Amino acid sequence: MTDNNKDSQKPFKTEKVNNPGRKYAHLDKWIKLTGEMARAQAEAKGRYEVYIKNGQWVKEYPNGEIIPFSEEEND
Repeated sequence: MTDNNKDSQKPFKTEKVNNPGRKYAHLDKWIKLTGEMARAQAEAKGRYEVYIKNGQWVKEYPNGEIIPFSEEEND
C-alpha cells in the first residue's frame, strides 16, 4: 500500500512561544495572574517563594533576601 497523504511527509514545525495564534495562548494571562497571586499571598503571610534563578533553585524571603538551596544546606 502506498501512503497518499502528503502531510505525513512534511517536517514538523514548531511555533514560537510568543505566537498569539498558538493553541493555548489564552492561558498565558491566567498563568501570569496565578504566579502574581501566589507571590502576593506568600509575601502577606511572611513566607518565602521558591523558584529557579540563573539555573539554580533559590528561596526569596519577603525582606528581599535570596538564598540558594546549596548554601542553605551548609548552614
